[in-house]
Amino acid sequence: MANLTEDAKKLVDRMTIEEVAKQLKYDAEAIERLGIPAYNWWNEALHGVARAGVATVFPQAIGLAAMFDEELLFQIAQVIAKEARAKYNVQSALGDRDIYKGLTMWSPNINIFRDARWGRGHETYGEDPYLTARLGVSFIKGLQGIENYPDCDTLKVAACAKHFAVHSGPEGERHHFDAKASAKDMEETYLPAFEAAVREGKVEAVMGAYNRTNGEPCCGSKGLITDKLRNEWGFEGHFVSDCWAIKDFHENHKITNNPHESAAMALNAGCDLNCGDTYLCILAALKDGLVTEEDMRKACVRLMKTRMKLGIIDRSDEEAKKKTAQYASIPFLANDSEEDRALSLLSAQKSVVLLKNDGVLPLDDTYKTIAVTGPTAYTRTVLEGNYAGTASEYVTNLDGIRNAFSGRVLYSEGAHLYLDSYSDLALKDDRLAEAAAVTMHADLVILCLGLDATMEGEEGDTGNMFASGDKESLNLPASQIRLAKRVIKAAKETGKKVVVALNAGSAIDLSFLQDEVNAIVMCWYSGECGGQALADVLFGKINPSGRLPVTFYKDGTQPDFTDYAMKDRTYRYHKGEVLYPFGYGLSYTTFTYGLSGKVTGFDFDKNTDYLKMQDAAVLLEVRVKNTGKCAGEDVVLAYVDKVPEQKKNSPDIPEEYRNVLDPDNQPVKSLCAFTRVALEAGEENTVTLPVSAHSLTTVLENGQRVFLPGEYVFMVGNERLLLRL
Repeated sequence: MANLTEDAKKLVDRMTIEEVAKQLKYDAEAIERLGIPAYNWWNEALHGVARAGVATVFPQAIGLAAMFDEELLFQIAQVIAKEARAKYNVQSALGDRDIYKGLTMWSPNINIFRDARWGRGHETYGEDPYLTARLGVSFIKGLQGIENYPDCDTLKVAACAKHFAVHSGPEGERHHFDAKASAKDMEETYLPAFEAAVREGKVEAVMGAYNRTNGEPCCGSKGLITDKLRNEWGFEGHFVSDCWAIKDFHENHKITNNPHESAAMALNAGCDLNCGDTYLCILAALKDGLVTEEDMRKACVRLMKTRMKLGIIDRSDEEAKKKTAQYASIPFLANDSEEDRALSLLSAQKSVVLLKNDGVLPLDDTYKTIAVTGPTAYTRTVLEGNYAGTASEYVTNLDGIRNAFSGRVLYSEGAHLYLDSYSDLALKDDRLAEAAAVTMHADLVILCLGLDATMEGEEGDTGNMFASGDKESLNLPASQIRLAKRVIKAAKETGKKVVVALNAGSAIDLSFLQDEVNAIVMCWYSGECGGQALADVLFGKINPSGRLPVTFYKDGTQPDFTDYAMKDRTYRYHKGEVLYPFGYGLSYTTFTYGLSGKVTGFDFDKNTDYLKMQDAAVLLEVRVKNTGKCAGEDVVLAYVDKVPEQKKNSPDIPEEYRNVLDPDNQPVKSLCAFTRVALEAGEENTVTLPVSAHSLTTVLENGQRVFLPGEYVFMVGNERLLLRL
């Protein structure tokens, strides 16, 4: 690493300060005399190489989270890195160094999906900080190349953890909003995934958020960038602003008076790279004495180190050069392969969550005619989500059903995704009669409902139309509710069964049809093979094994959208009735559990540093048995209740903690471990789940993370285990 820093510093020392300034913006210009090519830092790879032409399209991130599978997500990230390299190698050789065609990927999004109305929630790994941290680290390591760990001195591609640090809507207010979060919520909920990305994932880049956090703009926060990221966590990579976020300092947050001051605030806080144009004023800020040449060069050194790690710029380390040369030799034909397409299908299959089934699924050969209706049946948009690439081939829901079913398939659009009619000159609900007709003339109906990225997504995205990308409610659009009610009515009148296939990136209130249909299958934004995965589940080729990474609430039961306090949010703090809980998912078979455990390596002391207790853990032994009639894969989820007895007056609690411990403001339970296990019918196996020391800490009201000796309850399914720590 020292050699790398020395190489980067020598290179930057040869630059004029004007040349340095041009390297601090996302569309960095070439410096031909120094052999530095032009480079665009803005590239996307959320669930596949995005916005850069043809590449494998995997299910959206929230669907990948529903797999609860670290290893498979790691493999997916490896494919994304390979395809990014394959495309970059050819395109850069052909002189194309445009946006979205580089090696610095602004993924993953590890914000917490704290409110189901947030439009960008489907870019995340859900509502749980532990799950988000584990999946985020896996994705980062897969992108950057596991062979480069632990020092990460070279990179296959560079990952970027975003958006640091407290960001989850409302989208329409993000440019001026101040997200106020308590010290406890910061440490317990909003920061853990970023800390894991830095400490474990060795993530190369971190992107700031648009909003302020507790008064400071995230891209100009010395407390977040310098004090927390660099000094406390040891982050050694580069920090990039979100796009045009720095100009919000003076235009919307009103923290600074002009672009010069905004550029200076960001740079002085530790923001190295500006996605936007405010750093065009950095030389003026230098002239005014608002920044120093030393700080400009320091930021440039960090950026040159990243480019050297990627092999974009030459360095002196011969071994590192050999490694990046191997990446540079990945051929163009390694992109969009049949093997990668098969991995996309596998991930889509594992992400499907069966929400309801009265026994109608899997479908058998007694059905001769199936009706498929609904606005999400025959469209690519529900396969892609946002920040997507372009697949060379798509399988829509209708395609998948037709390919899998030997009988006749009747199809009707049924309704527009959100408008009252399909045709401009038609009356309201111009496809309902046809939907009722195909229902009446079929043996069973598959009702395809949901949303797409034009209805939930990022503020400013093309076509995004409701509440700047956020959802106004958890309900389906009125056009689809009317369709569902009409189809259900026709089905009841003619004795037909109804299966709902839902594509969306977030929780939907399905209470209006929960008791009216026979089965509900959640498919998310399911990737290029999504329709095939749906059909594989419907017809029993695949036993569904996905689990919800978010809670499905009933509409109107969530706190105010702008309130960032975790009270009553997510499964950890919500105490009311929900439609489907976090971790929920049915199977075509059944599983039972037996739970035991032991404690290793713990030595409690009030001065104990949990980060140094690497060997400390609770080892949960879970006996899993498939008690059904078919093979299946189960996701074993372990939770811990850390404060069953820990009240302020408990003799276990050190005196100095009692005034900053609020037992009523602690999670009901928290996910602490998970794994997958595949079992044949009647087969039994035992899996060991290590619960880390970090998962057993308690966060006090002042944000301090401590061990509190006492009794801890561990839960797997209906099994409970009490251990005293």
